[in-house]
Amino acid sequence: MTTGLIPGGHPPDPRPTDGLPSQSRREPVGPAALHMDDRSRSSVITARASASYEPLGRSVASARSFVRDTLQGWGFADIVDDAVVLTSELVTNAVVHAGTAADVLCLRSDDGVRIEVADRYPEREIPLQGAATAMGNLDREGGRGLQLCAALAARWGVDYTPTHKQVWFQLDLPERAVGTRAAGPCLPADLLPLADGRVRVAVIQIDRTGAISAWNEDAEDVFGYPPEQVTGKPLTDFAAWPHTPGTSTGIAEALQLSRWEGSYGIRDAAGRVVPVYASHLRVRDTDGEPSTVCLLVRDHERAVLQTPVRVSAPDTTTSAEGKSSDPFEVFIGSPAPDDLDGLLQRTVERARDMLDADSAFLLLATDDETELEVRASTGLPSARQRFARVPVEAGPGRYGSARMPAVHDDLSSVPGAVPLLNGTGMRSVVTVPLKVEGRLTGSLGVAAEAPGRYSNEEALRLQFAADRIALAVESARLGELERLRRGSLSFLVEASDLLAGTLDRDQTLALMAQMTVPTLATWCAVYTLADQAADPYLSYVLHEDEELIDGIKSLLSKIPPPDPVPTPGAHVWTAPAEAAHQAALRTSMRSLGLSEPASISAGINTTLATASAVGGETVVLPLVARNRVIGMLTLGKPTDEHFRQEILELGEDLSRRAALALDNARLYSERTAISQSLQRSLLPPGLPQIDGVEVDVIYRAAGEGNEVGGDFYDVFPIGENTYGFAIGDVCGTGPNAAAVTGLARHALRLLAREGLSGPAVLQRLNSAILDEGARSRFLTLLYGELRPRDDGSAELKVVCAGHPLPLRLRQDGTVEPAAEPQPLLGVLEDLELYEQTISLDPGDVLLCVTDGVTERREGTRMLGDDGLTEVLTTCTGLTAGAVAARVMRAVERFASDAPSDDMAILAMRVPGLPS
Repeated sequence: MTTGLIPGGHPPDPRPTDGLPSQSRREPVGPAALHMDDRSRSSVITARASASYEPLGRSVASARSFVRDTLQGWGFADIVDDAVVLTSELVTNAVVHAGTAADVLCLRSDDGVRIEVADRYPEREIPLQGAATAMGNLDREGGRGLQLCAALAARWGVDYTPTHKQVWFQLDLPERAVGTRAAGPCLPADLLPLADGRVRVAVIQIDRTGAISAWNEDAEDVFGYPPEQVTGKPLTDFAAWPHTPGTSTGIAEALQLSRWEGSYGIRDAAGRVVPVYASHLRVRDTDGEPSTVCLLVRDHERAVLQTPVRVSAPDTTTSAEGKSSDPFEVFIGSPAPDDLDGLLQRTVERARDMLDADSAFLLLATDDETELEVRASTGLPSARQRFARVPVEAGPGRYGSARMPAVHDDLSSVPGAVPLLNGTGMRSVVTVPLKVEGRLTGSLGVAAEAPGRYSNEEALRLQFAADRIALAVESARLGELERLRRGSLSFLVEASDLLAGTLDRDQTLALMAQMTVPTLATWCAVYTLADQAADPYLSYVLHEDEELIDGIKSLLSKIPPPDPVPTPGAHVWTAPAEAAHQAALRTSMRSLGLSEPASISAGINTTLATASAVGGETVVLPLVARNRVIGMLTLGKPTDEHFRQEILELGEDLSRRAALALDNARLYSERTAISQSLQRSLLPPGLPQIDGVEVDVIYRAAGEGNEVGGDFYDVFPIGENTYGFAIGDVCGTGPNAAAVTGLARHALRLLAREGLSGPAVLQRLNSAILDEGARSRFLTLLYGELRPRDDGSAELKVVCAGHPLPLRLRQDGTVEPAAEPQPLLGVLEDLELYEQTISLDPGDVLLCVTDGVTERREGTRMLGDDGLTEVLTTCTGLTAGAVAARVMRAVERFASDAPSDDMAILAMRVPGLPS
């Protein structure tokens, strides 16, 4: 091979010589690897990436994209443009002018990047360095690649072999200006991070006690609190810190760190949680007093504060042949899985193969190192071990040796030494710890069915591999925890919003279950307690497969419910799995025609599908609200599956929120039931049947949950063939108005049956209202007495005390007021009221309404007396019920909004004598 190092010189004029890469790879290389030769390889190569391109025009664009992506991924944005230009020219020479495939190789070193472009057209003279020549015609299509190398590259050259020609160039990293930490390329506007029109950065300063000492204007804009409202209060009063399963860091701890960056929530003045991205910096003033400065932006604007992640090259080594021999890469393989589950599964498979074992398993330790959780296994009977938890100090073999390598020649002689392998048929096992900075993070083990397979030599080999992967596993685990923490925060915020949006008990139960399945569990059941002495009642069951819900509900209804334990945390409940196992065994034996053993309890019949659905781990989370157990949330997995600890801790957070929402719904339901019961007592029990007169009423109370408001009506018998009727309106709506309603309705009945005239009845009612003092409210009232006549007509005596006048509809369609206005009740002590007598002929209608009907509004328009009269003129020939219904329909259609005032309509019609 001939090499030419040409810092200047006359490049050859290439013979007329963009494409999809057929392969592309990136691989790190160890610090002792692949030192460049004396022409340019004076730096240590720390990473490489390569790709091949077909001799097609589109290959040039693909090569440009490959180089750009590679260099930006390495963090070398400063030299991307020059590298792309030179690569484009050299690949064009290869695939367009020379007409051959091209290979592009990018090599990363400490001080720059070397890019090599090779083609399959070596029939070229070796370019000789000569006198400096001009660039020539810049419009010329070919011959510019090497000239650009000479102009832009720090070093460049051409290598020849019998089959290949390779042009290479090296670009050195420029010296960065002082203060520059990171920079990114210019991006199109549609690729820039999304932010509000004006980005607000809340600046909050926290003193050494954790109290807020400074609060800027942007913080007030974002969260709604003025500075004087929050100054001096702990930030923990406003922070909605995400309680991530498996982590112990809280907002108080984060404020004590010298620097912290991440996401949490702040409760604003309206009570909503505003997700924020924060950057904390611990500082001290000139007096040495420490404080923490917190910069916060809305979470979707995190790019304003978030530090760009720069991934450093892994520590690698190189073999004598120049190939990567990094212990991690050798054990795991390249490329390594980028997800935790994939990495763990690859680990157990390689560990099994390395020691020629029958099975392997990997457990990760909890933060307090008291338990190990199964996360990956291979060669074991089933996947039932996944997420099973094993105490570190367990069994006669003291699994506490998980902190040290251990070899068991024969597990049959020490039962329980490795609980994970109980009942699997494994006899010999070697386990080694995974440690990071002296802390136990997990345990890796391999096992074989034959005894005596392993010795200390195998333990040392496995420990060496475990040491190589421990940091990678822990890093992947922390990454998974961070993703879970963010997902948990989002899940809990959404759950809180949904639960706070309803006060209906049944809907709250449904929401609890729907948020749990399938996010946290495969199936769930909610038990409720009416009181502390009552037994738990199965209130709701949900499974991700709706066809299994009835079967699970039937199974759970036949076994004793879980005990209502008030202790926080998840408690394992074995009854469903045991019942499912027995039911499945009974079904299987019955299908085979075998008799059932006496040990199997009878009475539980279920399908195999239902038994499998509840055959896994089942846990119970207490629903505790206001220091009282109000129920249990039961989470379940199908056969052979277990819960992971992070999911259980997330379930605990959800159960606390759900318990409070369920208790609020209970209190609301009780108050609503009491209120509605009292309100219904204010309504007349029914309308009397009056011979010769049709009577119908429509009543609508304004306000959610109100059945009776300030409007009321009544029709009742006074004496023989004499009936009293009333329709009134108490000032205001709701329970206070309803109290006066009850006084007025019952007083009218009592006074009228004493034989008093209409004016006398209303005068005494006026006195009773005034006697209420501060609780009194003025009242408009239309009261009358009705007497049907033998000729088919009816006589009415009415008093209209401040109420909308009754309207009389005659058979010819004319409408006229049937009374005169008089003073209302509850204002003056001495009232002079008089009675008016009217006669309803056969076919006539008397319509009485409250002002909620006539004052129905749509913007500036109001229905009014004229509008009501116009509606009534269209009711000729209708029954009393039809008249009331048509009037109510016209009132409802007059405006799109819901009525804001109570409404009552009383219609009386004299049909006349039958012919």
